[in-house]
Amino acid sequence: MAHYAFLDENNIVTEVITGKDETEIIDGLTPEEWYGNYRGQRCVRTSYNHNIRKQYAGIGYSYNEAGDVFVIPQPYPSWILDSNYDWRAPTPKPEGNYVWDESELSWVEVHAG
Repeated sequence: MAHYAFLDENNIVTEVITGKDETEIIDGLTPEEWYGNYRGQRCVRTSYNHNIRKQYAGIGYSYNEAGDVFVIPQPYPSWILDSNYDWRAPTPKPEGNYVWDESELSWVEVHAG
């Protein structure tokens, strides 16, 4: 059993399914090819245990073909994608309990209580 992500024309994940093992051949095609042809969408295998393509695909994730990875949606407009395909704030997060404030472009400490 393997998992497959269907991509739209912008390489955004629209659905993730459980399907045939990636080593099985269906009508002479790999599962990615067969599922893609059946649905009329590009199909790319994803790994529930993160063995391939960085992380398990989710609806709304993008597939970065150059890196052959799935990337989570950008959490804030100011964040940039680093060389490991992780989103990073413009400034590093301080130690402690902080949340990002996009309007101020800074980390704000959250006090318990």
